[in-house]
Parts: sequence; structure tokens; C-alpha cells
Amino acid sequence: MSYYTRRKENCNPPFFGKLEQVFDSPLTFPVRYITMIPNLYGRGGPAMDKSTTCCFTGHRPDKLPWGTHEDDPRCMALKQRLDAALMQVYDGGVRHFICGMARGADLYFAEAVLALRERRPGVTLECARPCESQAHSWPKKEQERYQSILDRCDYETLVQHRYDRFCMMRRNRYMVDHAAHILTVYNGVPQGGTAQTLLYAIRKGLLVHPVPLEEET
Repeated sequence: MSYYTRRKENCNPPFFGKLEQVFDSPLTFPVRYITMIPNLYGRGGPAMDKSTTCCFTGHRPDKLPWGTHEDDPRCMALKQRLDAALMQVYDGGVRHFICGMARGADLYFAEAVLALRERRPGVTLECARPCESQAHSWPKKEQERYQSILDRCDYETLVQHRYDRFCMMRRNRYMVDHAAHILTVYNGVPQGGTAQTLLYAIRKGLLVHPVPLEEET
């Protein structure tokens, strides 16, 4: 399986490494997606410390009680809990965060990491995209939101060029394989991508940091 990562111009310090293909696969997409840092993700895993890396899994709007209505008090409360959870893992030593960039909770997570980066030193956000067309069918405002996050992230990883029915699973496994921690917003239903990613993370021995979907009563 091939993963291609570029470090963004807005990263601190700014740096562009030589073009590098990390895993065995022919180059099938434009060079603008694959300007690499040498040895960022070698064959054995990331050069950055895996123990200080945290990924995320959470639900899309169709599985969130408020859907796309982010002004719902329950959604705003979840975002506050997510901010608190990020602060907690940061205080525990985590500095690099990987987001799968799906609609819903993933984007909440990415925006929360970007906000944390403004408040604390050393924070980096990696956007792991399952395929180039991930957001092509999204509503226009969500596409703009997605692109805004990509423009501001520190690293952008493209798992594969074209969509197929396995690309989301590959993206999820990529994130878990390169992290020691996982934050999750999960409704407890034992099916779907969030449940599968969480189960894979548990099997791989990641430290799980659950963020309750709704406030416990």
C-alpha cells in the first residue's frame, strides 16, 4: 500500500524535502500531492515519535443526534469536551494529530487541533485523505471548510489517488498504524467505520481516549 505525504509551506519551520515514494507503487497522481519530507514515513513507520502521535475516529453527520446543525447546544458541548480531551493528551505529551477528514466529527477534531496549535507550542496536524475525490460530492460550504483545513494543516497525506470501496478502511488503518493514542467520538453501535477503526486500534494496543457523544446524565 502506498502513502504520500507532503509537509505544508505554512509548517514551522518551513521546509520542503525531496520527492520520495514511501511504499511500493507506481506514481499515478500529480506531483503537487507528493512533495515529501525525506524519511517522514519510512518503511518502518514515522520518523516522528509514534508515542506522541494521536489519531481520531468519529461519526459523520448522519450518525450525530444533531445532524449538520452545529449550533445545537449538544454539538457545542461536544466540541468543548473535544477541546478538553485534546488539552489532556497534549499535557500527556502528544504533539502530532492525525485526522481522516470525513464530514462531521472529523472536521470538529481538525479545527480543534488547529485552535490548540494557536495556544500551545509544538502541535502539528496531519490530514490523511483516503482519496483525491473525498470531498467532491459534499455541499459547497463543507468543501470550502475542508479546503480551509487542508490549507492550514502541517502535513497532508494521500492514501491513494482514486476512490474505491476500500480506501476509507485503508485511511483508517494508516492512521492507527502511525499513532499510539486515539481519540474517539462513538455512539456504541457495533457497526460502521468508527466501530471498526476503534476495534482495530484496540487490537493494535493504542491508548483509547473516549469523548462522550452526549453528556452523561
